[in-house]
Amino acid sequence: MHTHHESRPNMDEMTSRERVLAAIRRQPVDRIPTDIWATGEAMAKLRAHFGPDADIRKLLHVDGFAGVAAAYAGPPLPPTPEGETVNMWGMRTRPVEYEGGVYHEQSFNPLAAATTIDDLEAYRWPTAEWFDTSQMRAAAEQKRKSHAVMCGYMCPLYEHNKLRGLELSLTDPLLEPELTHHLLGRLCDFLYEHHRRMFEACEGLIDVAQVTDDLGSQHGPLLSLEIYRQFYKPHHKRFIGLCREFGIQVFHHDDGSCRAFLPDLVEMGIDILNPIQWRCADMDRAALKRDFGHRLCFHGAVDNQEILPFGTPDEVRAEVRRCIDTLASDGTGYILAPCHNLQAVSPVDNILAMYDEAHTYGRF
Repeated sequence: MHTHHESRPNMDEMTSRERVLAAIRRQPVDRIPTDIWATGEAMAKLRAHFGPDADIRKLLHVDGFAGVAAAYAGPPLPPTPEGETVNMWGMRTRPVEYEGGVYHEQSFNPLAAATTIDDLEAYRWPTAEWFDTSQMRAAAEQKRKSHAVMCGYMCPLYEHNKLRGLELSLTDPLLEPELTHHLLGRLCDFLYEHHRRMFEACEGLIDVAQVTDDLGSQHGPLLSLEIYRQFYKPHHKRFIGLCREFGIQVFHHDDGSCRAFLPDLVEMGIDILNPIQWRCADMDRAALKRDFGHRLCFHGAVDNQEILPFGTPDEVRAEVRRCIDTLASDGTGYILAPCHNLQAVSPVDNILAMYDEAHTYGRF
């Protein structure tokens, strides 16, 4: 059982960087570190509350990470229909309004029509040469003075989803195994080389990289463990190995019910599990801490489906205490954050309550 103390006089106040890295390594912390993920609309509400020039992260005592990335220097992006945006893959998105805000939803999947290996080979795959890493090292040196530095995003299933469309990407391994292996090979060869170059440019300066994917849904896995092991696990293993080669800790984001995959992921060497959506099937917080807390730092977990958007500030505070009592039952191994982006419907008072309670209750 977690024992709450207002202060621990023998421990000096840590910096955000020290606090986050200690939690990841499951070492003692002065207080539970925090992070923030939020939609633009939620951040706008916070700016309206605090003032346009306020340092929101500082006012909320958010620790978080600082990111570095290579600059795109590749071919010009193709033209798009009015109102749409496009990225280097040829994936297009368009703004879709909902009550309270706008999400940019994918409107075109560039490999949806591919039926043969030749179709895949005719596609213009990105290359690592499209990126300029020359400014990364100076940025990482500056940012690590105050924060843990994160770099990279390696996600084979998620990119497969976006290249082919969700339904095709989920049926591909069953109906088109050869095509799927070839697509994932081309995709992951690029991701591997791109990240190797970024890691080399910043050698010794990057703390955390994302090897991630959304393997779960609200009620269970999106794909079977057998399909995961055959098609996606080898690429995750290769990416985790690349991180290990550079002494980088692995942050694994996995929405939904991903419990079935955790033994494989932990065995491969992930270090941080996000976002701990405990309302999904088989994602009980105490069970996750019991079974994997000796190997993982947990990140997220504050309920974003019911309590943050629709609860009261007191209910939010109680939720924060439950998260700390379960996921930091040993006094570490947890970075508190919402279990996904704060949404436009979440009241500012609830957001303030979450970070205030974490700052006051989460001290050891």
